[in-house]
Amino acid sequence: MPFTALSSRAAAAGLLVAAVLALATACHGYGGRAGGPVTAVSPAPDHPAPGDGQNPPQAPGGPAACTPEMLKFHAGAMPRRHHRMLLTVTNISDRTCDFAAQRYPLLRFGDGRRPALPAIPGSRPFSPVALKPDATAYAMVVTGNGGRGGRDHHRISQFGVALAARTAPVQVGLDGPPVRVDPRTATVTYWQPSRAAARPW
Repeated sequence: MPFTALSSRAAAAGLLVAAVLALATACHGYGGRAGGPVTAVSPAPDHPAPGDGQNPPQAPGGPAACTPEMLKFHAGAMPRRHHRMLLTVTNISDRTCDFAAQRYPLLRFGDGRRPALPAIPGSRPFSPVALKPDATAYAMVVTGNGGRGGRDHHRISQFGVALAARTAPVQVGLDGPPVRVDPRTATVTYWQPSRAAARPW
């Protein structure tokens, strides 16, 4: 058969394909598997937010969580406000702390078998409250829905406050006369950065 230009081009194409296959085999080894180790990268898992389920985790190096040892507690009935009691905590330590992990106080009236009071959803501030030394945070307690009587209505002169779930509550005494409460309908605000922010509730 005479050697034509078409045959020449076909032979050149065959040599090019053979060269490419030889190069691929040298780089990847038998079966197309890479000769070196392969590292798989998995997506980062979603971690649940601490505290009330709506809060972002603290950034590394951020403020420490406030603990009872760092704080001075006060509580008492609000003057000229029915069914309202104000809880305050002042940072008496020498470092800043915050309530990012648990953004509202866990309050219990009566015996420890009752669940903590629910938070008022609309009172949640945009950012968690942070306390510099000598700064104060505020929480308004709605002691009941205003109903009279009932076997669950009783007067208290102290109550339990926990700053995180599954921690022992601190017993806080009132700075005045006993307050009538209804543990079934009482609620509490999120921690507020000022008295003015807590007052409307």
